[in-house]
Amino acid sequence: MENKREIQLMEIVDWAASSEAIRAVLLTSSLVNPYAPVDPFSDLDIEFVVSDIQQFLSDDTWVENFGKKIAMIVENEEAFEGRHAMRMVFYENYTKVDFKIYSVEKFLEDVEADELQEDWDVGYVVLLDKDRLTKNMKPPTYEAVMIHKPTEQEFATLFNDFWWDMTYVAKCLWRGDLFYAKFMSEDNMRTQYFTTIIEWHIGLEHDWKVSTNKKGRLFKKYLPPVLWKKIEATFSGSDIEDNWRALFAYADIGSELGIEMAKKLGYPYPIELEQNIRTYLEHVRTMKKKEEL
Repeated sequence: MENKREIQLMEIVDWAASSEAIRAVLLTSSLVNPYAPVDPFSDLDIEFVVSDIQQFLSDDTWVENFGKKIAMIVENEEAFEGRHAMRMVFYENYTKVDFKIYSVEKFLEDVEADELQEDWDVGYVVLLDKDRLTKNMKPPTYEAVMIHKPTEQEFATLFNDFWWDMTYVAKCLWRGDLFYAKFMSEDNMRTQYFTTIIEWHIGLEHDWKVSTNKKGRLFKKYLPPVLWKKIEATFSGSDIEDNWRALFAYADIGSELGIEMAKKLGYPYPIELEQNIRTYLEHVRTMKKKEEL
């Protein structure tokens, strides 16, 4: 699959070189980011800088110059505040290419900005530049992908919300509302809070000079096996009792990491809040329903 990707990349660059409308081509994201994992499923992230953007947006048949498409997502400039457009294409050979399409004018505005925009700061390589449009691009710092040390207020807010949302999971489990319980435990607690807690733990252990990639992709790499097993225990299936078990696993590992980090960071940890929420969780778990009375 990597070979298919390399061949496709060469086809894209050759086609762009022969097209008068395309003035520059960049490769971005994981394939040019030294902190990102690369495997056969890694996408090609291509940026086209074009002289007439409407030519590319009004007729998408150009995407099939690089293979037969199976599926495509179309996002025009309004989805990105007028900065650029996207065509994300899944091809018959099972490669995926994300095309970002810039007008020359908007591209140069981003080049001249005070700070390198995030998609470039995670890494870029100029593959083609017919007019030296990229000559003033700042080098990537990779700061956008690094884990950043939380402030005391950020730490306090996250752990307050982490314990708060457990109350929603508990009452949903008591009611048997599996969908809403999963929404709170996975979409809210895991995505918004728990992932960040683990990132902070890893960042602290590596002096804030580390990246775990998107949504915890590299967590297992940076965690000792014993801690990873505890984190695995926060995942659950459809059984209500299994979800209760996972909720208390959340509480245990959140407490363990939170107290440890608070001590190292010199921040207060909300131990009274934790104790009160734990008492509530135990209360709800043992509450009898009307039909059981």
